[in-house]
Amino acid sequence: MKKIAIIGAGSMAEAFISGILENGFIDKKNIWITNNSNQERLANLETRYGIQTTYNLNELFNQADIVMLAMKPKDVATAMQSIREHLTEQMLVVSVLAGVSMNTIETLAKIPLPIVRSMPNTSAAVAKSATAVAVNQRVTEQQLETIKNLFRTVGLASFVEEEQLDAVTGLSGSGPAYIYYLIEAMEKSAVEVGLDKEMASELIVQTLLGAAEMVKNSSKSSTQLRKEVTSPGGTTEAGIRVLEEHGVQQAFISCIKAATAQSKKMGAELSSKLRTAEQPS
Repeated sequence: MKKIAIIGAGSMAEAFISGILENGFIDKKNIWITNNSNQERLANLETRYGIQTTYNLNELFNQADIVMLAMKPKDVATAMQSIREHLTEQMLVVSVLAGVSMNTIETLAKIPLPIVRSMPNTSAAVAKSATAVAVNQRVTEQQLETIKNLFRTVGLASFVEEEQLDAVTGLSGSGPAYIYYLIEAMEKSAVEVGLDKEMASELIVQTLLGAAEMVKNSSKSSTQLRKEVTSPGGTTEAGIRVLEEHGVQQAFISCIKAATAQSKKMGAELSSKLRTAEQPS
């Protein structure tokens, strides 16, 4: 692979740049990035990572093997209109855009392309993303290996069918926010029972890390692990009883279903707007 061209310079683009360099996926001189107009942001990324920045699209796309779409989803039509003449059928297009289908990207490009659609989460910033990846039929075996290595630079990558990405969005795409919400509640409860906030925060984080490692490394299910901690008449049982009385588990299930439904709705609305924008006036 010779070169990766990134369109969009937000936090997700930076997470990939950091992961790519940390893992030696490609040399910094071969990472090129642009955005709509924020020159200060590009200068910051160039200084921090030593990558190449430009607003010259001929320079950006020259000999690019991978084109990463990392702009805001609402800007994809405008962005694709500006870059489509620079795309070739050999370029691997990698999208991290929520709600934008591979068919929509190809329609906007106006040429057949090997396309990857992904759903990383914000933990990509610390190389711990749980990313779902879907590919179209034009992706070659060699490109598939490249994709696997690319997404491993920011965490775990699981390959799914494109229609499953809405569910992934509701589960792991939005998942960090659910965990942060849980942490907020634990922090508030710690203060109310008389613990120092800073110390409590350290205990909470370590507890979550430990529990995650137990689930990851144990052959037992999460249900079994929970039951092993829950002694009859003990403190854990008292706490779990309150959670069950308040329907917390069902609330989380409903939460993920609602997020999945919203992802489908937003994707349909965005696709409709893009189709309208593409129609001749």
